[in-house]
Amino acid sequence: MQNCRSGGFTLIELAVVLAILATVALLVFPRLPSTDATNLRGSARALAATIRYTGDKAITAKSAYRLRVNLTDNRLAVIKMVNGEESTDSDPFFSRQILADGINVEDMTIPRLGKITAGEVAVNFGPGGLEDFAVIHLKGSRDSHFTVTAYPQNGKVKVEEGYREAGP
Repeated sequence: MQNCRSGGFTLIELAVVLAILATVALLVFPRLPSTDATNLRGSARALAATIRYTGDKAITAKSAYRLRVNLTDNRLAVIKMVNGEESTDSDPFFSRQILADGINVEDMTIPRLGKITAGEVAVNFGPGGLEDFAVIHLKGSRDSHFTVTAYPQNGKVKVEEGYREAGP
């Protein structure tokens, strides 16, 4: 008589493997960043990079630029100023989308204007770089925030998690 045992897994072995995988998933998935948090962080970094780049470009080109922030419809655009008139710059860096979908500019603080929560705000860059201290608060869909703070003295732009009030 031949012992005929076919290869494969028993039901108990499969149940143990599934239990282990479920436990690992329960431990790992809550620690993964959500896409909203990733989009918010990426938007804050993209805004900071845009402010730095615009300041550097204004200094090297000895030109004036303006970052237009529309808090009502959540649009940001960099405009070149030529003889007091706005014109578009052909730099492809300025044509990219700065904020990801679902990320909003909650408010801005510029000392000469105070705290702005609606309408359009212009952040000016002259031949010396950024002209005004600015704090921009970005908000994600889950009430999470990032704060982008731009300093005119040294061109430094700081990105911080959370809603931070900062002074010049």
